[in-house]
Amino acid sequence: MIRMKKFIVTIEEKVSEEFEVLAEDNEEAEKIAAEKYRNGEFVLEPGNLVAKQMEIHNVTDDKWTDWIEF
Repeated sequence: MIRMKKFIVTIEEKVSEEFEVLAEDNEEAEKIAAEKYRNGEFVLEPGNLVAKQMEIHNVTDDKWTDWIEF
């Protein structure tokens, strides 16, 4: 009889979107962009998927895989 093991699979997705910001320098642009993101003015669309990866944790044996791109 095959003994089943318990696994936890973690999946990460990376999305990307471009937004225009008017600022005097990089530092100000970063502050403006971060504020607009926190306020919900800059929202990334889920359709702009750039990368995805997963790792698998074998709970039974307490072993992890490296991140695997798929």
